Amino acid sequence: MPDLTSHLPQAIFFDLDGTLLDSLPGIAFSIEQAFAACALPMQPIDLRNTIGPPIRTILELAATQATSSDLDLLERAFRSSYDSEGWQKTLLFPDSNLMLSEAHALGIQLFVVSNKPRHISVKILEREGMTPLFTAILTRDTSNPPYTGKAQMIEHLLHTFQLGASHCIMVGDTEEDARAAAAMRVPFAWMTHGYGKIQPSLTVAFRINSFSELLPTLVKEFAQ
Repeated sequence: MPDLTSHLPQAIFFDLDGTLLDSLPGIAFSIEQAFAACALPMQPIDLRNTIGPPIRTILELAATQATSSDLDLLERAFRSSYDSEGWQKTLLFPDSNLMLSEAHALGIQLFVVSNKPRHISVKILEREGMTPLFTAILTRDTSNPPYTGKAQMIEHLLHTFQLGASHCIMVGDTEEDARAAAAMRVPFAWMTHGYGKIQPSLTVAFRINSFSELLPTLVKEFAQ
């Protein structure tokens, strides 16, 4: 590994689902539980390529002609299942904890920007002993009224912590992550082990296939 004491970013913004966390098992479990509890038909969906937006959007895709009231019921049933059982099925992607510990030790400020509800995000990160590594954890419901999306979360962090956009990195796995980074002029690192696909028209500073690659890649990029 190259010398990591120089040419470092000020901060790294991390998405959760599909980036730091393999949330697919828990979300799939609680979606099935929700449809069963509500006795509503569920159509097959490619959940791996759907995770990322708020859960109501995913439930709507999985439902067949669901009304607004049906979606309200499904969302409540999903929350009940996920808050009790589903979240416990969430896994960390390999090397994520080690990478975060190394980045934190090097003085890089670490942040979470996620659509996941705050109480569950914090609960999972606490279980893994990761919360002390983050300067701030932002989710849509961190703010009242809620953040409109990840771009607004990043904007808030840039302003609050006086960060230079070009000296930061957004690490994510979906087009939403890439677009949010672009809107704030923050370089985007695509985590390829995640759930999303990135269109060629979107700017990707670099691709990361595993967390063991992240810090060495950042050193190389910021040295240029």
